[in-house]
Amino acid sequence: MAEIFKENPEFDFLQECWSDDPALPIVIKKLLAKFPQWGIACVDGVLVD
Repeated sequence: MAEIFKENPEFDFLQECWSDDPALPIVIKKLLAKFPQWGIACVDGVLVD
């Protein structure tokens, strides 16, 4: 949904999703690459705000 509406889902939400499902980090990395203006990155497999 974040990609469709181009809205920042917030760091805490992404971090929670990151841990919940092994497939979600791949999706989240692609989303963060598409929207660098959100100021969230993945460094060494960890989300950084």
